Amino acid sequence: MEDELRSVAMYLITQYIWNGVRRNLKKRLLVIDEAWTMMKSEDAASFLFGMAKRGRKYYLGLATITQDVNDFLKSPYGVPIITNSSMQLLLKQSPTTIDLVQDTFNLTDEEKYLLMEAQVGEGIFFAGTKHVAVKIIASYTEDQIITSDPSQILAIKQAKEKMDLQF
Repeated sequence: MEDELRSVAMYLITQYIWNGVRRNLKKRLLVIDEAWTMMKSEDAASFLFGMAKRGRKYYLGLATITQDVNDFLKSPYGVPIITNSSMQLLLKQSPTTIDLVQDTFNLTDEEKYLLMEAQVGEGIFFAGTKHVAVKIIASYTEDQIITSDPSQILAIKQAKEKMDLQF
């Protein structure tokens, strides 16, 4: 889908989900990957902020995922979404945005350097006022599902094709 249409499509989809959430109360978690696309649009960012604020009333948990927290910090709705979150996970951060991240999350200098030097799966987990350094190690199956490494994706695809040929 073209970039110009992506935020509109995400808005329509989340609006549909939001209507369903309000109609049928039960515990749910809405995960929005590449949430930065919604933050680029004033209307979509405002809607996401509203979901973050009102979701608990409808048993809705909201998880937003982005490669660069700066995408959120540039939006007037981003900081309130972050501060309204009960939990956050920060992984490796760019040196160009680390000072803003440090100010927003009240990081110590040690935490700032941890995020700049972090390896894959390393970062800081925040729960309320508590935060701790973490290292996330995916199982083999999880790694196969979530990888974005093109060489791994190609190897997985070739292995599946080879299996299909054998049967």
